[in-house]
Amino acid sequence: MPKRFKPGDRVQWNTPQGKTTGIVKKKLTSAKKIKGHVAKASRENPEYLVQSEKSGKQAAHRPGELHKARNRPK
Repeated sequence: MPKRFKPGDRVQWNTPQGKTTGIVKKKLTSAKKIKGHVAKASRENPEYLVQSEKSGKQAAHRPGELHKARNRPK
């Protein structure tokens, strides 16, 4: 079963510096240019636009790269 996320979900992924977390902004189902890079998303192979909690930058990630993260304590 493919991983599915919705806007507002808190997710985690690996970077060269270690694990980081962010918030899903939207599901991409068509190609979109982000910071000079084209995310080659499609209906068959969607990607997720995620905003990093640490840097505030946005990037597209494939569903297999993301994992649900626990919500931040209030």
